[in-house]
Amino acid sequence: MTYCVGMQLNNGLIFMSDTRTNAGVDNISTFRKMFTFEVPGERCITLMTAGNLATTQAVISMLEERTKAPDNRSPSILEAPSMFQVARLIGDTLREVIARNADAGQRADSTFNATVLVGGQIKGSPPRMFLIYPEGNFIEASDDTPFFQIGETKYGRPILVRAYDPDMSWEAAVKLLLVSFDSTIKANLSVGLPLDLQIYTTDSYQRGLSKRITAEDPSFRSITDGWGDALKAAFDSLPEISL
Repeated sequence: MTYCVGMQLNNGLIFMSDTRTNAGVDNISTFRKMFTFEVPGERCITLMTAGNLATTQAVISMLEERTKAPDNRSPSILEAPSMFQVARLIGDTLREVIARNADAGQRADSTFNATVLVGGQIKGSPPRMFLIYPEGNFIEASDDTPFFQIGETKYGRPILVRAYDPDMSWEAAVKLLLVSFDSTIKANLSVGLPLDLQIYTTDSYQRGLSKRITAEDPSFRSITDGWGDALKAAFDSLPEISL
């Protein structure tokens, strides 16, 4: 399993993903799940993947191959005229990979299941973010749905719903994501450190801050320790229950 979050803010987009993948408790590995395609000054596109590792790696490999020699490997997400067309291209590629590997009659909820979260900006249009399903169809982030999660979503969702603010600073957004990931990591062994973080600032057309957060990262340690203490203090401050 995995956990990835993409948030749409007034000043741009922010992405975070874990790096754990496992095929049982005795076979746990680290794999990157965040990938960026960019033409500085013209476009910057970030993908995050969840689901069957072979499926997601095949999708990323096909997308990367099509960017290396665009003259004979079209279509390429570096040539698509809009983020909508980027989402369509990725959806078609995902559906193609699943169909190629699935048995006859097998559906998208099979062992080849995978989902993709993609966001970015192409010059001439605003930043956009999409959640792409295994069937190849997708939905777009909006004011009503300003963030997407893929993978093991349920443990980290409550804090996002309660604390998200489109006007929040990058620092506040990173803190919110770290709390969401900390809650998920503590509740589910299939999600784990290190975490990958990437920020995209509107109209920059290039990746912003990009870093890997390990268990030794002082900011992560202060957040995880402080959040645990804050939760306990909040619980202790609630009115006593009379039985």
